[in-house]
Amino acid sequence: MKLFVYGTLRKGQSNNQIIENASIFSAQARIKGKLYDTGYGYPALVLKGDTYVFGEIHEVDDKLLPKLDMLEGYDESRSDNLYYRTKKKIETDKGAVEAWVYVIEHQHEQESNPLVPFQDWSIYQWYASVKEVNYFAYGSCMDLERIEKAGMKQEFSNVVGIGTLDSHTMDYLISQNDGGRADIIESDVTDKVEGIIYAVSKKAIDYLFHREGVHSGNYRPILINIQTEQGTLKEVLSFTVIHKETSCAPPKHYSTEILRGAKDRLSAGYYKKLEKNLDILTKNSNNR
Repeated sequence: MKLFVYGTLRKGQSNNQIIENASIFSAQARIKGKLYDTGYGYPALVLKGDTYVFGEIHEVDDKLLPKLDMLEGYDESRSDNLYYRTKKKIETDKGAVEAWVYVIEHQHEQESNPLVPFQDWSIYQWYASVKEVNYFAYGSCMDLERIEKAGMKQEFSNVVGIGTLDSHTMDYLISQNDGGRADIIESDVTDKVEGIIYAVSKKAIDYLFHREGVHSGNYRPILINIQTEQGTLKEVLSFTVIHKETSCAPPKHYSTEILRGAKDRLSAGYYKKLEKNLDILTKNSNNR
């Protein structure tokens, strides 16, 4: 069965060991609602509002349901539960799927609690204590020209190397006044996205949050696993578009930044793929 998790059952969180052997169907899943910090070390999901709450979908054995129900304080024979378990349509980059989700029973009681920043429990926990992190750049941040103009060159001087994000593809799914901007989306297992890995400080993280429009709702931070020649780097910071739109050709200056940052650094085959995709998008845009 599919289970949407958004709090302590997520990978890296305190109760993940209960489902740690389950496969992840989607690491970038979302549902419309609000996520509150209860103050007790776990969040509460309220299915109300038009904003996204982010989490993961795991493929869980049905035999785990009693254990999960016990954790969430749910008993279907009881009228007064802490949470109730229900099936909902959950959005993913691969389409909407139906999954079980635990939702707080007394929703109105949560409204006095603070909303979880970023509406992502894992990012909230991470951001509260992070001082430095590996950052995966796949778009214009591969190029240092704009970074240098912003006075942040030193903060991006520690290049760890080249990395690959498996089971993802790159597209241009957010439209600004002059054209599209890059995004990474979950896809088939054969797809890969190449990029540059920087080791960055909290100062650089805050710069990236501002540049990517995190607080204005354009992109959101995610923590992903990146493959390198030396092995897997876990909990690497990157960014993905919140409200994904139709693929849109980026402006010339943005395309130039991406190609300049990728040239002679990413693999020759991937660089040609970037060039080809940009050329196709530009031609399609000109023919409209």
